Amino acid sequence: MQTSDTAEIMRRFNQAFRDHTPETLRGLIAPDCVMESIQPAPNGTRYEGHDACLAFWEALANDPVAHFDVEDTITMGDRAIIRWRFNFGAGDSVRGVNLMHVRDGLIVEALGYSKIPGLSTPLPE
Repeated sequence: MQTSDTAEIMRRFNQAFRDHTPETLRGLIAPDCVMESIQPAPNGTRYEGHDACLAFWEALANDPVAHFDVEDTITMGDRAIIRWRFNFGAGDSVRGVNLMHVRDGLIVEALGYSKIPGLSTPLPE
């Protein structure tokens, strides 16, 4: 797969969350897609199959309060890295990345990781 194809798929994927248009996600997800979310920490939750991944992402895209700010998207062949900030209301947010894999024009893997301190990590003053 060409990097430009992957870039277009990532553009459409990110657009679904930015514009709160979950219908944009249809046609982007492979039947055997695997997605790992960031919650609950530390290991997240694994979703397997088109329907499970689509349901999770549609719920995020439908949320009228929460939204993603895409900070950067890097594509390399059939792989992509999305750096983002997830804003979930009242000024609260978390930063993270998704490691994406595309095959035959569809997302087959999306592994999400976020930046949160561990319990023993001292917070800046």
